[in-house]
Amino acid sequence: MKNHHGRLVTVGCLLAALLLVLAARHELPAKAHASPRPAPTDTQTVAVNPQQAKQVRVAEVTQREFYPTVDAVGYVDFDQDHLAQVNSPYAGRVREVFARAGDKVERGQALFALDSPDLAQAEATLVSAAAARAQTGAALERAKGMAQVQANAPRDLEQAVADQQTAEGNYQAARRALRIFDKSDADIDRIAATRRVDGELRIESPIAGRVTARNVAPGDLVQPGSTPSPFSVSDEDSLWLVANVVDADAAQIQLGQSMTASLPALPGKPIDAHVDYVASSSDPSTHRVMLRAVLHTPPAGLRPQMLANFRIQTAEPSHHDALPVDAVVREGTGAMVVFTTTDGLRFTRHPVQVGVLQDGFYPVLAGLPPHERIATEGALFLSNALALQSQ
Repeated sequence: MKNHHGRLVTVGCLLAALLLVLAARHELPAKAHASPRPAPTDTQTVAVNPQQAKQVRVAEVTQREFYPTVDAVGYVDFDQDHLAQVNSPYAGRVREVFARAGDKVERGQALFALDSPDLAQAEATLVSAAAARAQTGAALERAKGMAQVQANAPRDLEQAVADQQTAEGNYQAARRALRIFDKSDADIDRIAATRRVDGELRIESPIAGRVTARNVAPGDLVQPGSTPSPFSVSDEDSLWLVANVVDADAAQIQLGQSMTASLPALPGKPIDAHVDYVASSSDPSTHRVMLRAVLHTPPAGLRPQMLANFRIQTAEPSHHDALPVDAVVREGTGAMVVFTTTDGLRFTRHPVQVGVLQDGFYPVLAGLPPHERIATEGALFLSNALALQSQ
């Protein structure tokens, strides 16, 4: 009886174990099916705590006027229409210099004087012609007197008249030759009266202005057309703003358009002008088109050959949502993104298409939902936080 009873207990234990195993096999899939799955991570939204939110500044999106513009580089130059390169039309050695660089001169004021062999020859010709004119004039008067008393032949009077007319013609030709040297009638009369040959040629300024360069000294030999010119005189009340625009932008430039110059030498002092000349051809070496504006009464401190950056307005302004430069983050892929928010704690990433930066703001062309508040300062912090969250 005992053995039979023990076998019954053993069989019962085995059946109980088998039932537990079967129950476990049926229960495991049910539990696995019932376990919650992790929610997918939002890769476009980042949440910050109140302490972190202090690093982010939130602002309303505003609208601004944006002007279609073309940017260019260039420089300030002398007004070439009011710039005189003063040279001597004749060769000679410099006798005296009357002006220095930086001097203000008037039109007709002598800049330097030189000993001119050509002038000396012209003066000598005048002196000789004046003497011959006086001599033939006296001979003609004597011939007329003798003809009245029939003391000479008629041909003698005719010869005296011919000689006097020739001498008068030579004298007038000599006077005209001296006028080429800018000698006045008073100067010519003085040379003829004193019979003095000086040969001093004074070179005068053709315009009123300021001496911008002096490249001559006493004793120098000057040749016509020598480079550099002995003197340069410029009208200080007029300068050129010269800009060079790339070929691709040149078609947008028209006469009369507004242009603004910004100079590193005059920070914070933009200069406004209008385009009044556009070159008809492009520079083959730089592939840029030159344009310029005349600047009347230039501001103090502006000097020729200063470098400048130019912005030319090419069309009427347009209205766009404006993003401060701090609000736009350029990602490694080149995408431009902003972060919008409703509560200042959760920020959503939005790729946007923006135009050219103007005065610290980007015009929004596409991608920004309407009526949104955006993160300005701290937008880069949000971008980095979102990148860490996505890892």
